[in-house]
Amino acid sequence: MARITALRKAGKTAVAVELDGEPWRKLPHAVVLACSLRPGLELDRSRLRQLRTELRRFEALAVAGRLLRHRDLAAERLEGELARRHVAPADRHLALGALERAGVVDDARLAAGQAQRLAERGYGDGAIRWRLFEAGLPEPCIEEAVISLEDESERARALVESEGVSARTVRLLVRRGFGEDAVETVCPTVVERA
Repeated sequence: MARITALRKAGKTAVAVELDGEPWRKLPHAVVLACSLRPGLELDRSRLRQLRTELRRFEALAVAGRLLRHRDLAAERLEGELARRHVAPADRHLALGALERAGVVDDARLAAGQAQRLAERGYGDGAIRWRLFEAGLPEPCIEEAVISLEDESERARALVESEGVSARTVRLLVRRGFGEDAVETVCPTVVERA
């Protein structure tokens, strides 16, 4: 069995491991800590299995981190992206669990934020629900996010105030996913003529 003879700093995030006085490999700090590697420790089969598991978990988290660097993703969408990058199912599960516990992946927060941004841009509940569904968010999070928004009729009224009451505005409201009730509430005379 090989014995760890030295651990040396190898860059900002890695540790060079020596086995029996010979360079072996570089490992991320997180993996060295998770496996409690130290000089004098023998690397038996169980320790090597643990090391392999921690390395795969670390790599899955690194891939997820790169995916989340520029924008939030729903848990379902992130899992799909990890699968496309050939991360094993068990490692995907561990990475997603860790990210959810840390609050990095939070479907309810993501749904609420996206719903609010879409509402501010003048979209109705139907369009918002569809966009959130397309983002891979679960139905309960979508419904909770839509319920928390300002009333759809009020948002439609604000759009009508800026665009004016006309058939064109009614078409705009429909295109933007406003429900029939909201459209009839803010443009009753135009709807009656159509």
